[in-house]
Amino acid sequence: MSPLFLIFFTVFIDMVGFGIVIPVLPLYAEHFYATPIQIGWLTGIYSGMQIIFTPLLGRLSDRVGRRPVLIVSLAGTALGFLIMGWASSLPLLFLARIIDGASGGNISTAQAYIADVSTPENRSRAMGLIGAAFGLGFTFGPMIGGIMSRISYSAPFYFAAALAAVNVMLLYFLLPESLSAEYRSRPHERTRLAEIFQHGHGRMFAGLVATYFFTITGFAIMTTLFALFTEKHFGYDAHQNGYIFGFIGIIAVIVQGGLIGRLVKMFGETALARVGLLGLALAMACLPLVATLPRLLAVCALLAVANSLVTPTLNGLASQMIDRGWQGRALGLMQSAGSAGRLIGPLLGGWLLMFDLRLPIARYARTPFFASAAILLVAFGFALNFRKPLADRTPTTASMEADV
Repeated sequence: MSPLFLIFFTVFIDMVGFGIVIPVLPLYAEHFYATPIQIGWLTGIYSGMQIIFTPLLGRLSDRVGRRPVLIVSLAGTALGFLIMGWASSLPLLFLARIIDGASGGNISTAQAYIADVSTPENRSRAMGLIGAAFGLGFTFGPMIGGIMSRISYSAPFYFAAALAAVNVMLLYFLLPESLSAEYRSRPHERTRLAEIFQHGHGRMFAGLVATYFFTITGFAIMTTLFALFTEKHFGYDAHQNGYIFGFIGIIAVIVQGGLIGRLVKMFGETALARVGLLGLALAMACLPLVATLPRLLAVCALLAVANSLVTPTLNGLASQMIDRGWQGRALGLMQSAGSAGRLIGPLLGGWLLMFDLRLPIARYARTPFFASAAILLVAFGFALNFRKPLADRTPTTASMEADV
């Protein structure tokens, strides 16, 4: 079995788990009389744990290799879903989200694995593989959550736990290590945050991290409040929202799995990222104004296409800006910025939603969605200041290209 397929499947499992909770968790939390702010915390605590553990797992993968980190973290994901399936109260849901968030910081390790086995010129296309896994997970996760929620709220989480356990077995028996010994960091090395920016195009990388943070913050507001928005505006439940997120995911798979490589060759990563950010801002501004299902689907399609242009190109650019031996730490920092956005976005969205609770239903969620559009415009402003780095001819990069 191809190692890239195993990495694809690993990211897919992570995103299935992330997607399962989107249509279910906000509505489920309401049964425990959770306020919008508490729902924001319940959604965001997952990413709060990733802020802490993503760079730790990335640094650990630079030291001991990618394979053992992926195996252990997937086992933690399985445990988190089991506890979520058992949960019968809000505190237990928080505990499950904490465990799942801590183990879900393996995305940067998966990205580093792909960076290890791909050439710089094919990096964005390879990162598109992770993007396709994100899209498929975003397709099947909400659909599984929505459909199986009609059986029970526990059923989708047990299913996700079983998938994670199967993935652990596949990784243990079939996945080879990608990081050879000469590129690993030494156990006694202590890495300061500032050092990451000294191993490649540090200034551009810093701007890219800021772009990624604001992008994820704005997008996380939508994913947190979408189910509540459609419930109030259209009367949709978790099952119907699952199909809408499935529609979004299918478009993401088409773009990131089949088109992104061609688009990068035609237009380049920076142009695609900028266009995608403008598209996301436009979609967020239009979302609270839609009043019919066809218009809702049109805005969701724009969201899917725009986000599919942004995510793999930013990750592809990040992997090109930092030397190979620092990929795990650099991409871990990148994902930590994204995790910070996924923490702040839900909290900000829940707080802003409080201002709309006493307004007519037609104005429900306008404040947080308009704020999301403004945040995405800030990300676009940062994106105007970075460019794809020129190919290095330093000994480190030359040896890297020779090895690949």
